[in-house]
Amino acid sequence: MNRDYEVLRELGKTIREISELPVQAEKRALWTSNNDLKRTRPMVYMDQLPWSQISKTEEMRLSCEDEFLRSIEYYLRQILYRWRHFPCDMVVEKRVEIPMSIHNLKYGISIVENLIRHDDNSEVYSHQYLDQIQNYEQLNALKNDEIWVDTQLDKKRMDICADIFDDILPCKLRGKEMHCGIWDRIAQIKPAENILYDIIDRPEFITDVVKKLVDLSMSTVDQCEKLGILDPDITLIHCTGAYTNDLPKPENGKVTSKNIWAFGMAQIFSTVSPAMHDEYEIEFVKPLYERFGLMYYGCCEPLEGKIDIIRKINNVRKISVSPWADVNTCASKIGRDYVLSYKPNPAYIAMGHLSLHDARKEINSAIKAADENCTPIEIILKDVSTVSYNPQVLDEWERMTMDCVSYE
Repeated sequence: MNRDYEVLRELGKTIREISELPVQAEKRALWTSNNDLKRTRPMVYMDQLPWSQISKTEEMRLSCEDEFLRSIEYYLRQILYRWRHFPCDMVVEKRVEIPMSIHNLKYGISIVENLIRHDDNSEVYSHQYLDQIQNYEQLNALKNDEIWVDTQLDKKRMDICADIFDDILPCKLRGKEMHCGIWDRIAQIKPAENILYDIIDRPEFITDVVKKLVDLSMSTVDQCEKLGILDPDITLIHCTGAYTNDLPKPENGKVTSKNIWAFGMAQIFSTVSPAMHDEYEIEFVKPLYERFGLMYYGCCEPLEGKIDIIRKINNVRKISVSPWADVNTCASKIGRDYVLSYKPNPAYIAMGHLSLHDARKEINSAIKAADENCTPIEIILKDVSTVSYNPQVLDEWERMTMDCVSYE
């Protein structure tokens, strides 16, 4: 155990030194300005990376023996690896975050699926979800979660970390980022094809399905507020910087949904019309979305034809523009009203080498579209399933992209 403490203390000292660099405040200010729609240069971040492949590097080799301390070591080494290899616009905060021990937060569903793995080391695999809501009996059987927090375990872990990082870094419990994507959740308990057929053949039933999932999510948010799970200090929202001056501060120390970001999407609706997207997603899920201070909307689905209906959600601040969306159309419709959260195509690095010409071209095209429309923009590389065990390609992508966003 003494050896584990020594390892973590040394990592903590390095984190502290990095967190005290002036660039952290500079990056924090840039994120805040862009998120508050005061346009800066394009912000850049990389997330949802293949850490199972990155972890094969010597820098990510773990030394701690205790299971919990090993998880803290992994978290600290991830921060340091990012900083040394692809920092882009990351902000290293002066603290150690310990995840709260939250149990049974499943938004009212339980997933039954078949999995296919193509790489035993990968965290990415194919899912075949079984249809659990074919009729009203099955739908009515879905019940609210009874969420609970192991406060004794959290206290024990906080005491351990406070002892380790004593004079080095403050420690805090990290709460939960709220995922309000109702339709993504429905697609985990009902196959995509069945959903789309039911929208056509059984519209009343599918309406009741989405209403039920909204009710379950509302209950989840209620319980999270009551249990103190919501965290106004989370620095990322759906892989993007969450820094802003536009969220109200908690009153009397009580954090509510109005004090935080949440994110939502309806990726299954990539193939439905804007009118149907509006009818079955926006109108039903809007009350859930608007419980929060700010919303990030969208993910991989192309949204260029749906910006007008997204505008009906009063608290949306960022809109995702995926590799399959027309960035010029999106920028013209988003204008100065939202942050354009641009998602470059991860295929350009998937083979372990950078397709430099194509990757640079798509980044520059997005920046040009944003410039022409005075649109705040962030460039977020995510959903990177593989780099073919050559993590150096991530470093190369970062250097290329930071060169593209530098206007000097």
